[in-house]
Amino acid sequence: MTTASHADPAPPAAGTVRLAAIQTVSGPGVDANLAAVAPLIAEAAAAGARVVALPEYFPLISSDEGAKVRIRECEGAGPLQDFLAETARRHGVWLVGGTIPLRAEVAGKVRNSTLVFDDEGRRVARYDKIHLFSFQRGEERYDEAATIEPGETVRCFDSPAGRTGLSVCYDLRFPELFRAMGEVELIILPAAFTYTTGRAHWETLLRARAIENQCYLMAPAQGGRHPNGRVTWGHSMIIDPWGEVLACRDEGEGVVIADLDPARIAAVRESLPALRHRCLG
Repeated sequence: MTTASHADPAPPAAGTVRLAAIQTVSGPGVDANLAAVAPLIAEAAAAGARVVALPEYFPLISSDEGAKVRIRECEGAGPLQDFLAETARRHGVWLVGGTIPLRAEVAGKVRNSTLVFDDEGRRVARYDKIHLFSFQRGEERYDEAATIEPGETVRCFDSPAGRTGLSVCYDLRFPELFRAMGEVELIILPAAFTYTTGRAHWETLLRARAIENQCYLMAPAQGGRHPNGRVTWGHSMIIDPWGEVLACRDEGEGVVIADLDPARIAAVRESLPALRHRCLG
């Protein structure tokens, strides 16, 4: 897959909505991570993006799993939420804040939460990751349930791109979640896929979710070797309703840009009316 670079993209065509997926390689320092992501959001806004999405865990990836608990915030108050609101307002974009740790009901755990802020800095949606990742192969081991409390509610909201569904990383493997969104124009999936699972399944699953729901899918990801030694797959992508990958960045920090065209969605759904042919669910 070609690494996308959009230093000076052409203006979006009339009737389309420009999307931007931010790829990062976050470390254990929150301030450093925010300083790294801020110019990428500015770059996306300068390129004409209306909807900008950050990856999962953009403020913190640490070998200390308790670190996310220590920086957790109450809903509506905290420096991470202030950063997202102020950045969205300053650049006049709808900002999907990857995930940040919010307070959970269980002591010692957090909700891995996606917060969405509109172009005036108002919070308009929250989704708590439902499916928690667990994986073990040799020395490679992950268990999100040790520090994360799962969410339980499917979330959609109305954005400049139309009806938009929220999901996070491991959710990608559960197609019933996306069916429960109903008909959407865009699915956003912030992620931090491991290199092992991403190399095997990432693109296949992303394209499948876009194809079966006949919508655009934007997946901002972590992509590279992190200070704690973890390696994430990257390959942040924007995919159209026919399953075509419109833009991708293989690894490293950067911005992936593509335009959502409502006419493209309508044409795909008209020529292949699979959503109308559903018999179950």
